[in-house]
Amino acid sequence: MKTSYHSRKINGVEIFYREGGYKNKPTVLLLHGYPTSSHMFRNLINELADDFHLIAPDYPGFGRSEQPPIASFEYSFENYSNIVKKLLDELGIAKFSIYLMDYGAPIGFRIASRNPDQIETLIIQNGCAYDEGLETFWDPIKEYWKDRNNKAAENTIRGFHDPNGLKWQYTHAVPDPSVISPDNWELDLRHLERPENGDIQLSLFYDYQTNLVLYPEWQEYFRKYQPETIIVYGKDDYIFPGSGAEAFKKDLKNLEYHLFNTGHFALESFGDEIIALIKDFLLRKTGK
Repeated sequence: MKTSYHSRKINGVEIFYREGGYKNKPTVLLLHGYPTSSHMFRNLINELADDFHLIAPDYPGFGRSEQPPIASFEYSFENYSNIVKKLLDELGIAKFSIYLMDYGAPIGFRIASRNPDQIETLIIQNGCAYDEGLETFWDPIKEYWKDRNNKAAENTIRGFHDPNGLKWQYTHAVPDPSVISPDNWELDLRHLERPENGDIQLSLFYDYQTNLVLYPEWQEYFRKYQPETIIVYGKDDYIFPGSGAEAFKKDLKNLEYHLFNTGHFALESFGDEIIALIKDFLLRKTGK
């Protein structure tokens, strides 16, 4: 079944989402990272659509979703998680797996830990739930948390999503950068260059500290509910390095663990291998 493209107003905000597969199949919620959108799942959706139902939303201010003015909208991970969960509720989705990547991790872990009976499996790709996963990349961000008026830290953070910073995120630590399509960062630039979007990204970097406070809660969820989980991680990612993947072993026992010699957007360089592992995992664990 081909991917289809939709938009639905959730809490007053127009949310764009991609949908693939069949509604009578197990649902997988695909949560994208920074600074991208549901576009990062385009190939995965096509490859899994015969066996699963896939939903990939864009968060407000990302991709093709609406970007409300900062003055009238709370750009936070808490608000994003509430919007994504309401989208699922309105679509009548009561049981689902979650693919958690980068920003998608704190959004998805909020949803999973608060609705454990609705979660079938977790797929974790370069997303964090442990302090061990926050290494050198996060130093200027931690300085920004201490002082939001720190201009040196702010300038460093803004550099992450300028054209050179975007290309770096897609190509850093990739064995063969020639396999990474420049369309990725060109599409990201489309939403990043919207008026106010730079300030939105700064707000989200500042708000990221609220996720660290919830790490113990998420870890308790792992220990108590032991969700079936697969990790497919670019181990050489400078943003969320392999040490963050290793940390999940402390609490998750039903864990399948795979590292790849690549960087942040592992689907771009090892998509075939990762998708094959996810498909096999989901077919075995969702039982349909």
